[in-house]
Amino acid sequence: MAGGRRDRQGRPVVAITGMGVVTSLGQGKADNWAAIMAGKSGLSTIKRFPLDGLKTTVAGTIDFIPAEPFCAAELTERLAHVAVEEALAEAAIGRKGFFPGPLFLAMPPVETEWEQREAVLAAGPKAEPVTYATLLAGAATGKFRAWGERFLFGSVADHVAERFGTQGSPITLSTACASGASAIQLGVEAIRRGETAAALCVGTDATVNLESLVRFSLLSALSTANEPPEEASKPFSKNRDGFVMAEGAAALVLEDYEAAVARGARILGILEGVGELADSFHRTRSSPDGKPVIGCMKNALADASVGPEAIDYVNAHGTGTPENDKMEYNSMTVVFGDLLKTLPVSSNKSMVGHTLSAAGAIETVFSILTMANGRIPPTINYKVPDPAIPLDVVPNVPRDAEVARVLSNSFGFGGQNVCLVLAREPA
Repeated sequence: MAGGRRDRQGRPVVAITGMGVVTSLGQGKADNWAAIMAGKSGLSTIKRFPLDGLKTTVAGTIDFIPAEPFCAAELTERLAHVAVEEALAEAAIGRKGFFPGPLFLAMPPVETEWEQREAVLAAGPKAEPVTYATLLAGAATGKFRAWGERFLFGSVADHVAERFGTQGSPITLSTACASGASAIQLGVEAIRRGETAAALCVGTDATVNLESLVRFSLLSALSTANEPPEEASKPFSKNRDGFVMAEGAAALVLEDYEAAVARGARILGILEGVGELADSFHRTRSSPDGKPVIGCMKNALADASVGPEAIDYVNAHGTGTPENDKMEYNSMTVVFGDLLKTLPVSSNKSMVGHTLSAAGAIETVFSILTMANGRIPPTINYKVPDPAIPLDVVPNVPRDAEVARVLSNSFGFGGQNVCLVLAREPA
């Protein structure tokens, strides 16, 4: 196995050679980047289910990729396929139906939706509960059985692995809103350990359904600023009132740098550092003192063997909830100190919404594009600055800048924290 070039800690350098993305802004890197540079929002009024009685009626749904009748698991899988196809085409690795490495796929723990539960119950014994076994074996038709297979956690990764020919057992993971970054972390660690020269890392999520929306709404986590829907997501603004659910997927091909160079691959970026630190403070809230988030960012910098002064831009978690944005700011003041006064920090979620399990992977793609294009994405809808969060959020319009290194933050419910240090070129 290749692995001649080493990082500062003597480990194989991990390169990114292929990327694919789909969000409510469009399909593919080109369309998404053009929309982000235009400060466009992908958020709109939900059309796929009745909105009567709902406090939140806005989301970043992907309606241009069909999954009729709507099924969260099916669309989650389809989005993954779209992103993987683009990433593999760019990386030009392996051959059709064969990828020379493992798959790490992040997705939500998708549950059966009420309509499908009722359909399965109507098709089977009335007294039998709706379980995975019911879905697989107790359903009366092949249609219901196919639905059941899609609700088994891991089925999406199994189908992606089968279609693209990844090697070894596909790994499915769910670490809440840090999931996409966690998938990348697993790929980095596998390459560093010398277990593989390539890894396919995917984050995908299409869970904008009625039940999920109601659950997040009951947590008072969602924005209720429904009109106009394009302005609902307002990270770091004083009038922010919650995040906006959204759908999307991103796929990244990671490779041992030497192996990639040897086969003539184009190097898109370098994964220099990964930091992880669990919170365990509360099922949904982050620790008020920010220590786990502070530690996570510091771990990522230490893993990359760089100091905070080396970071040119922070792709913030920036959900738009009052508590999260303040906590992220307070934590960054500890990590960056006076450097934070002039450090650009923006949130992609202002435009694409919060893509939940896919967010970390999607934001990694946008971070690499930021370095490649020398333009920092804006935080749109920034009209009312919060004096308690005096950040340079790159307000409303993109900014030309020389960006050689990015810190990308992902913080999830339950205290799942993952930060990535991304570089334009190997140190």
